[in-house]
Formats: sequence, C-alpha cells, structure tokens
Amino acid sequence: MQAIGKILRAGRTSASEFLADSRALAATEFAVIVPLMLVMFFGTVEFSSAVAIDRKVTLIARTLSDLTSQSAGTVTDINLQNTFTASMAIISPYDSTLVTGTLVQIYIDANSIAKIQWSKSAIISSGATQATLTTPPPSLSAGTTVTSMIPSTLLLPSTYLIFSQVSYVYTPSVMYVLKSAITLSDVSYTRPRQVACIAYNGVPSSC
Repeated sequence: MQAIGKILRAGRTSASEFLADSRALAATEFAVIVPLMLVMFFGTVEFSSAVAIDRKVTLIARTLSDLTSQSAGTVTDINLQNTFTASMAIISPYDSTLVTGTLVQIYIDANSIAKIQWSKSAIISSGATQATLTTPPPSLSAGTTVTSMIPSTLLLPSTYLIFSQVSYVYTPSVMYVLKSAITLSDVSYTRPRQVACIAYNGVPSSC
C-alpha cells in the first residue's frame, strides 16, 4: 500500500509540475498555431500579388483601347506595336512576357449586329523591349460576329467600337495556398475620338 501511495503521489507531482511549466505550454501552443499562421501568411502574399496584377491587367486593357481610340483615322503596324509596348509596360515590376493583349475594331450595323473588322494581338518576348505583333485568337478574328459579348448600352446602330482584351497567366511563387496558375483577364470598350472609325491595312475603306 505504501508503494502504491508513493506512485500516486509521484504521478500527481509530475502532472502538477508539467502544468506549471510554462515552457511546455508555450511549445504546445506554438506547434498548434504555426501551421495556421503559415497558411495565413503565404495566402496573404499570394492573393495580394494576384490582386495587384489583376489591377494592372485592367489598366493595360483600358490604356490599349484608349490610346487606339485617339488615333487620327489610320493605324499601322508601327503604331500598334508602340501602343502595345507602352500599355504592357504598366505590368512592371511583374513579368511582361506573361501578358497577352488584343486590339479589335467592331462595327455595329443598322440592325445592331456587331462584327469585327480588324484585330491584332501582341506579346513581349523574353529579353525584348518592344511588343511583337501576333495573330489574334480565332474568337476575335476579322469577320467574327460578336454581338453577344457587347453590353446592350453600347449596341448603337451604325457605330464603331475599339475593343481590347488583356490576359496574364499568374503563377504563385510559393504555391502554398494557390496550387496552380490562374489566368487574370479584363476587357475595355471605347469609341473612336477624332474620327468615326479607325482603319488598319485598308479596313474599312471608308466609314
């Protein structure tokens, strides 16, 4: 009986000593909280970067359509290249090679049917300082009917629209919360400012 009593007293003493040891308690709390803190930290970093880039994508889209809409009637490949280059520079300090932009002129006929007249895309290659003009995606190629993608308030008969579309493939540097790349994109619509329409490569021949 005396031996059992000693064991019980020793057990109570060990337990009380453990509970009184603030170092052990702090270590336990740290082990529980650290994973949550890491998720919150890396999640904040990844989402804040994505939000910052998404905002820049919006600014690029607006700048592309705005600069083009201010053209005085005709644009050339050099004009478009300069417009793409200046607009895509907004993405700095992020990687500009991940930006893809497209410029389109749309004509809305008397029946409010919208069709693309001309379009051009561009990218910035690795190590390059100027944008490189490329072929636009099939959905935005010349002759495509795009009535459904235009807001109803902009479908005014016998008018022209300058449309821009920009996308950026964002890959989180840590990939702790966001596990894969996501595409951030935006569009912008403006009307020609100085003329009724803007010609590219002779299209349209007249407004």
